[in-house]
Amino acid sequence: MEDATRKFNAIDNSTQIREILSSVYDSLVVKGYNPINQLVGYILSEDPTYITNYNNARSLICRIDRDELLQELVESYLKK
Repeated sequence: MEDATRKFNAIDNSTQIREILSSVYDSLVVKGYNPINQLVGYILSEDPTYITNYNNARSLICRIDRDELLQELVESYLKK
């Protein structure tokens, strides 16, 4: 039995979060919503009804842990 420590690769997770967030953003735009307002509403409340079902956007956003989403957004903002 191998007792090696597995490494967590944050790049893959970050990429996946970015892709999901981009897809959700696009779906909100297509449906005529203000995507920033809707995403902020979702992040603050964790209520998925802020996100449209169009293109499976609601299901996609629910795949991301809210804490991970916030962490990714803060890191992205501070890196600029």
